[in-house]
Amino acid sequence: MPLSKKKNTTRIKKPTYICSIIKIMIYRFRIILDNDTEDDIFRDIEIRNTDTLEDLHNAITQSFGFDGSEMASFYLSDNQWNQGQEISLFDMSEGLNTVKLMRQTTIESVTNEDSTKLIYIYDFLSMWTFLVELGEIAEEAEGTDYPNLMFVHGQIPDQAPVKTFSADDTDDFGPFSDNIDKDGYEDLDFDEHWN
Repeated sequence: MPLSKKKNTTRIKKPTYICSIIKIMIYRFRIILDNDTEDDIFRDIEIRNTDTLEDLHNAITQSFGFDGSEMASFYLSDNQWNQGQEISLFDMSEGLNTVKLMRQTTIESVTNEDSTKLIYIYDFLSMWTFLVELGEIAEEAEGTDYPNLMFVHGQIPDQAPVKTFSADDTDDFGPFSDNIDKDGYEDLDFDEHWN
């Protein structure tokens, strides 16, 4: 009987590749110059969600006509525009603090449908202050270059607007309303208990 040749049935395993598919979305922002006048000055910019805050910084400076050579920071914000954590263009801490940097922070990591507001300050000597709000998340349009300046309204003034701050005009603390006996003030004997 002839010997039959045994077939080699050993299979070589193919390598398995795990890759995540990142869905590129377009974030549409309105960037409003924070000023105390009735003139609205804003730019509408669309940018990829995977771009960094440095990319958004560059788009903002170009759209408002700045040369981009000054220091700038974004700040996380809540719905009342309270200033939160700083995300800086450069690390100026000299290693003393941990600083979150624009070039390392993607747009989608700090803004989304629930957290739509940022504060942007350009040139800390002039204090150009902008309110940045996410208005829409859309699909990427074929053939469009991003970031994309969609709309321009108003001309930026030659100098940064001066901010005026005012407090509520409520005085809940009238003179001596806390029931202190102002006539017995001398009897408090501060000299005995002074450190």
